[in-house]
Amino acid sequence: MATASIFFSPVTPEEINATQIIEGQMARHLGIEISEVGPDFMRATMPVDHRTIQRIGILHGGASLALAETVGSIAASYCVDREAFYIVGQEINANHIRPVSTGQVHATATPLHLGRTTQVWDIRIKNDEDKLVCVSRFTVAVLKRS
Repeated sequence: MATASIFFSPVTPEEINATQIIEGQMARHLGIEISEVGPDFMRATMPVDHRTIQRIGILHGGASLALAETVGSIAASYCVDREAFYIVGQEINANHIRPVSTGQVHATATPLHLGRTTQVWDIRIKNDEDKLVCVSRFTVAVLKRS
């Protein structure tokens, strides 16, 4: 039995990468790309390289948060009628579990709550070996366009 989609309308990674992750924005600077959209999740990748590491050569915690907020924000924005509503971040937190010094990290955003005025997202970031790197919870406000 097919799972109903949480997203307001069908969307593909290619569409998102072409329209949401554009030149001049942080996601593009950090090399973040949406890699997969499932019926109840969205996944993004980010390289661990000179743009995303700290001075000791491991993934910067701020880069992890930027990845989490990017995939969470984009996923949240596709869970509403984008003609009538928009979303803004309200709060984000993270626990950094293990360091990463090479490869890519993969963030999966799944909703914990999809309400009329707020959404809460769980974002799990893993390394190329599928080991947990960071867990984040991200809350957004759903606002009516004027």
